[in-house]
Order: sequence, then structure tokens, then C-alpha cells
Amino acid sequence: MSKVSSVSLNDQGFTNSAEQHWNLGAPALVEAAVSRGEGHLAKDGPLVVETGKHTGRSANDKFMVRDAETEDSVWWGKTNVAMTPEHFAALKADFLAALAEKETLFVQDLFGGSQPEHRVNVRIINELAWHNLFIRTMLVRPNADELAAFVPEYTIIDLPSFKADPARHGTRSETVIAVNLTEKLILIGGTAYAGEMKKSVFGLLNYLLPLDSVMPMHCSANIGPEGDTAIFFGLSGTGKTTLSADASRVLIGDDEHGWSDTAVFNFEGGCYAKMIRLSEEAEPEIYATTRRFGTVLENVVMDPETRELDLDDNSKAENTRGAYPIEFIPNASEKNMGPVPKNIIMLTADAFGVLPPISRLTPEQAMYHFLSGYTAKVAGTEIGVTEPEATFSTCFGAPFMPRHPSVYGNLLKERIAKGGVRCWLVNTGWTGGKYGEGNRMPIKATRALLNAALDGSLNDGEFRIDENFGFEVPVSVPGVDSGILDPRSTWSDPNAYDETAQKLVKLFINNFEQFAEHVDQNVREAAPTAA
Repeated sequence: MSKVSSVSLNDQGFTNSAEQHWNLGAPALVEAAVSRGEGHLAKDGPLVVETGKHTGRSANDKFMVRDAETEDSVWWGKTNVAMTPEHFAALKADFLAALAEKETLFVQDLFGGSQPEHRVNVRIINELAWHNLFIRTMLVRPNADELAAFVPEYTIIDLPSFKADPARHGTRSETVIAVNLTEKLILIGGTAYAGEMKKSVFGLLNYLLPLDSVMPMHCSANIGPEGDTAIFFGLSGTGKTTLSADASRVLIGDDEHGWSDTAVFNFEGGCYAKMIRLSEEAEPEIYATTRRFGTVLENVVMDPETRELDLDDNSKAENTRGAYPIEFIPNASEKNMGPVPKNIIMLTADAFGVLPPISRLTPEQAMYHFLSGYTAKVAGTEIGVTEPEATFSTCFGAPFMPRHPSVYGNLLKERIAKGGVRCWLVNTGWTGGKYGEGNRMPIKATRALLNAALDGSLNDGEFRIDENFGFEVPVSVPGVDSGILDPRSTWSDPNAYDETAQKLVKLFINNFEQFAEHVDQNVREAAPTAA
């Protein structure tokens, strides 16, 4: 049954005579999406939809209103692009006019955040039923009592059919994601990519939670048999999802979390996994969700006759995605929460082949590498491009961080020190040489090193100081070839290693210049050493 809120759209100033569907469950939303021609049911039950020309985030079309609230609190620049209050006012007027013309609307009242003390009440208004199902799947769903008392704090209006006018609205194109923190309103138009809603809530929590000394994080998290929580930071391709999906540990979440005084808590109630070339053998739990009713599959190719899925077909998009409730994963945390962490893992895929497979970090080094957010892309397919390319995404999630990175870095350093948290840098990239010359780090060795770090046994061994980066590297670990622990010894030409290592060191130093004046001297001293 639809549960209408005591706070209506009219109460919010959104005049509308549309047929309104409030807080529908998954079955009703799937039924609506299929009957309205928005998607099709696949053979085993998931809803298959297409997002049109936008198959990923439109990062260059996102804006934040620059006003008295945000002038001094937002880190303005390439990531957070300003929109004037006047442009937003025009955009809002046109959005509400478009909203008033809709014959049908779908509304969900949901929580961003699983810990009651630190969650935010978000209302989402959609013109598409499948969008409403997506966001209901991805955010935290209130129970009946919570829904009865729900008062929206922030509102997202998502109208893919709306086309922005760059001249009138100050946008770059017809696509727009406009965030107004003063009016507590987010407007999304001109794109059917549902992930814009999810990331808008993430950005909102990244803005709000530091005010309560809660650390927002773009990470996965799980809990070990002894109740020990581990956090995994990492950019795409570093193994964040794979390494945190461990059958012996309970999954808190795969993407977005908060770290409060008492818990690590998932911001979401669902998972949003890449589906392209998903293997039942490699990731059986995620694969199983593609055969369940309630999963939403974006841009996955389906045979129109048999309704069989082809997860290997990227003809619609390389970024095919699946959204499913977190309870679809068998070993998921019942409350989406765990104790404060005992270990932090920062994952990097170093295509230069310089970094050790695992290193122990001091709190200052952890802050340095958190702000750096390093990984490396492999050499491209263009003629003449043979070198790996360094990528630095501060806080391992720069596009979603409204405040200055030092805000998050200092929060992390304080929490590490307060809880005596062990910090590790794990290289899942290359060994024995850079990409094209060496080999990918053996997953068996990575798992063995990770397990030793998480169970505490690694701390009891002997460590050496890395000559380039200054962090501690284990000399030997049971079950792991000791040779792999010293990257220089794995290269056929040690001088080539030294040259490449210094190149990477300089890339780190140059990247960190933007943060130097915002951090303490001891963090600056945690930088790698240039020869």
C-alpha cells in the first residue's frame, strides 16, 4: 500500500495535480515501470532498463550554488563548480513548471545513512518509476513508524525529460545537476543515469557530516570474526570490491560509509555494482543478484525473445550496472553498521611497478596518502603511448567532496590516532617491472598479506624502511615469496627501478603541493624523498 507523507508536495511549494505514488515497494514499482514501457523483466526476474546517451555521471554538468552558506565552506574549483543564486532561481522556476505538467509522479521518503544519530531525511521526486525503484533500493528504507513521522530535510527532483538552457540557467549543456544547500534542494535534469541521485546524497553527507566530526568515506567496509572492522579505500580497478567481498567476513557496504565515535555505518541500503563481464565463478554473490526479482540492471543486453542476459556484451555501455538491496548479499550486516575500525586499507594499482605489495603507514603517512589518492592507469592503445599514467583523486573520491580535502584528511588523522588504528597501503598493481614489462601482483599473495594485516600477525614480523617512500615494509611473511616484498629486487634492471621510482616520487610531490599549506608540518614530512 502506498504510504503518503504528512508533509505533502504542496506543503513544500511544489504545486502539482499529478497522480502521486508515495513510497511504493519494489513489486509495485517494477509493475509500474513495465506497464509504462520503461523497462522489461529478464528471464530470472530483474528489471532491465536503458539510460539513453548518459551511461555514467555527467561530472562536467554538476554545479553548486555559491551563496552566503557555501562561499567559505565549499572547495571551489574544478570539482565544485559555482552556479549563481539567480541562475538557480531561474532553473528552479522552470523545473517546478515542468513538474506541474506531469501526469504521474513517484515519491520516496528515505534516509541517507544507517546510524540514526547521523542520517539525513531525503525526499526524492521522480517522473520515472524505475528511477524511484533505483533510489529506494540504494538508500536506507524507513520502517512503518519512521515513515509515519518522516519530515523531509532535503529534496531531490529528478526529471530526465527536462532540458536546461545554458543561457538562462548558466549550465554547460541541456544536462544539469544543481545543488542548493541553502534551499536544501537538488535538481537533476537532462540525464536518465540514475547514479546521479545516489552520488548527490553522498555529496550531501560529505558536506554535512564533518560538522558533527563524522568522517564520510568513499570506501567499502567489512567485519571479521573477532568483530574487527576494516575499511578499504580505493579507486576503480584497485580491487576494492573484490578484496572486501570475503566469505569469512561480514559486509557492511561496498561504496559509501561514515565513521562516527561509535560505529562505521553504511550510507546506503543497497549496492551498485559493475556488471560488464561479471563472472559467476569470480564473484558468485554479485552474479546471483542478476537472477533475482528486485534487481535493476542498467544497459545490460538482453535477448528480446528468451529474455536471457548477456553480461559480456558492452554494445550499450561499458559501464553496465546493477542496483540491488544489500540483503541480497548473504553475508551482509543486518544493521548496515559495525564497530569503529581496527584497520584501514588503502588500495592502489601501481602500474609503474614501484610500490611494495603491502606497507605499514604512520598516521601522518596515512593522511598523506589519503589526500594523494594515488593509482595508475595502464598504458593506452594509442600508438607511441607506452608509459603508465598516474592518477591522483584526493580522498579516493574527489568528485564527491564539497569541502576542502584537508577537512577530511584531518578528520581521518584524528580518528586514526584516537582509535590506534593500523593503516596499510596495498599495491594490487605490477611487480617485476612496470606495466608491459612486469606482471600483475598475484591475487593469492595480496590476499595472504591482507589476511596477515587484518588478523594482526603481520605486526609481529620484521620491517624495513622503504628508501623512496619512508613507510615500513615487511621483510618476510609466511606463505608469501619474500622476493616479492622488495620491488627493486624483482626488476631485472635495478637502475631502471631507481629511475622509475624517482619519477613516481616527483609525481607525488608535485601533486601534494596543492595541500601543503593546509596540513601540519609532520604530514608534509611524510612525503616521499626525492633524490
